[in-house]
Amino acid sequence: MTKDNHSLTTEFVLIGLMDHPDLKTLLFVMFFVIYLITMVGNLGLVALIIMERRLHTPMYIFLGNLALMDSCCSSAITPKMLENFFSRDKKISLYECMGQFYFLCLAETADCFLLAAMAYDRYVAICHPLQYHTMMSKQLCIQMIIGAYIAGNVHSIIHVVLLLRLRFCRSHQINHFFCDVLPLYRLSCVDPYINELMVLVFAGIIQIVTVTTVLISYFCILFTIFKMKSKEGRSKASSTFASHFLSVSIFYGSLLFMYVWPSSVKEGDKDIPVAIFYTLIIPLLNPFIYSLRNKEVISYENNSEEEKTSYSSKTSITHCDKLILVILSFK
Repeated sequence: MTKDNHSLTTEFVLIGLMDHPDLKTLLFVMFFVIYLITMVGNLGLVALIIMERRLHTPMYIFLGNLALMDSCCSSAITPKMLENFFSRDKKISLYECMGQFYFLCLAETADCFLLAAMAYDRYVAICHPLQYHTMMSKQLCIQMIIGAYIAGNVHSIIHVVLLLRLRFCRSHQINHFFCDVLPLYRLSCVDPYINELMVLVFAGIIQIVTVTTVLISYFCILFTIFKMKSKEGRSKASSTFASHFLSVSIFYGSLLFMYVWPSSVKEGDKDIPVAIFYTLIIPLLNPFIYSLRNKEVISYENNSEEEKTSYSSKTSITHCDKLILVILSFK
């Protein structure tokens, strides 16, 4: 019995997404393409921000770090998942499992704080443009980023250390496509109550703090948009705002459902569909959502150069409205 326990504590089998062997080639190709686009989009955005000096501003620094964490999240999950589609044993060691969850938790926690920082940055830029350089200095920007990484590392370490107290004497099969802590808790023969409580406490605190910051910031931004005099300006700004808010809502919503919802610890039937959103879909979409509209703004600015009018013009977009459009679109 001791020998079996030892083997079970050091090795697991990932069986998520493996229910239909006839679809494995199709799933492999689909997830490989998603991974490829995700890495090219995010790392390309990071490289662009590093090389272009004009992009060394708080909003782009936040965006670059968000793209870096999305790349980290995708790289922690997808390669092993792709390997398992054609692997016979589909095994993963306990330490590989811990490493995979560590980088996933680091990326997701840092993303939460980075999205909150980006929302606050947009709030200051749009609602207090004259005080922007005072309220959002580069020093504060760097402190926010460092704080996001510290929070991500501390959060990850806490859960990985707590995972060491568990012993796994039940089935060694994990019904997931990566090593998440909740499926592991269901395999433990030691009561995982403390582990589950820490997930709810820390995930709850992180969600409350960051979601509250995002909602307050976006509410103020939305209020400012509705105050814009130009109907065209409101339309363009609202469209950009809606795409950003949709991405944030899917990300926070899936994490909330997965780790904070009371029944999520015990019920595992919805783990895979929800996890696909915050580990694969959101990292894929973020580079496009936050940077795709740049060409539209540049084109709009070029077309409007010849039509500069006084501030009293009722039909043209005011300079203040144009500033808000640019800020929103470069978020």
